[in-house]
Amino acid sequence: MSQTIPATLIPGDGIGPEIVEATLAALDALGAPFEWDRQIAGLEGVTTAGDPLPQATLDSIRRTRLALKGPLETPSGGGYRSSNVRLREEFKLYANLRPALTIVPGGRYDKIDLVVVRENLEGLYIGHEHFVQIDDDPHAVAMATGINTRAGCRHILEYAFEHAIATGRKKVTIVHKANIMKALTGIFKETAEQMYEAKYKDRIAMDTIIVDACAMKLVLNPWQFDVLVTTNLFGDILSDLVAGLVGGLGMAPGANIGADAAIFEAVHGSAPDIAGQNKANPTALLLAAAMMLDHVKLTDMATRLRQAIDATLNIDLVRTGDLGGSASTTVFTQALVNRIRNG
Repeated sequence: MSQTIPATLIPGDGIGPEIVEATLAALDALGAPFEWDRQIAGLEGVTTAGDPLPQATLDSIRRTRLALKGPLETPSGGGYRSSNVRLREEFKLYANLRPALTIVPGGRYDKIDLVVVRENLEGLYIGHEHFVQIDDDPHAVAMATGINTRAGCRHILEYAFEHAIATGRKKVTIVHKANIMKALTGIFKETAEQMYEAKYKDRIAMDTIIVDACAMKLVLNPWQFDVLVTTNLFGDILSDLVAGLVGGLGMAPGANIGADAAIFEAVHGSAPDIAGQNKANPTALLLAAAMMLDHVKLTDMATRLRQAIDATLNIDLVRTGDLGGSASTTVFTQALVNRIRNG
């Protein structure tokens, strides 16, 4: 067996611990060599340590540079910022990678195979906002500042091009709104075109599209796209849109990649309404674990995991309630483990 790989494990809130246990069972069946350091965050972090992102959790990720996390709940009130946003900022996780692949056929769309690459640190999400009072209305005017840098654009665009080429993709589409936000998203489009001419034009196809037209075309004919790369706000919206093409967030894994760390997650929420009821679908986190295996160059294990998920859902027809089945989390997990072990 290859050398152990240290990794931070954050079970998270709500259904998080249940889907994390399911994912660990699958990884154990594969013989994945992760050496887990369990940490807390989100609501459990507040309850236990008074902080949704305790220092021990940050220190663990800084040491391992690799994490798998369940969904985190941001406590309402009290001025708590999203733990997910703080993690991105803390570890400069500039690239958010959101693949959308049809696993369960027969939906409204079929044979979808798309990747959205979203810039994670800039744009309107930097949080530079304020109100201006007029007369007795303290919220009379709301203002927000968006910032995109040349360096930030290069970072995400290089990642998108290199990832597309490395994974055998045919085309990268630059999604922008440079017709209106000529500076804020114009710099993104301009940087993409310059980089493409200088470095990528002989290696992969590229086109550009305005974000509203892109949203429409994704609904009308998503098969015309391959890899979409865009700024923070547009990426947030479009990545959920493409998740909808393959059955929703329950089928959507995500990776946040930076120079010094990579964090893999299910992008759905903590679903507290079904927590502890053995109903949760662990597929999104399992697919995130497959992405994590790819990241550490254990591609054979990643392929085996994806094939076992596919077979469990489509050959064995073991599905949780959200996919029209009746299997509990544990029944689905056992069927998946059997598939991994027995092929």
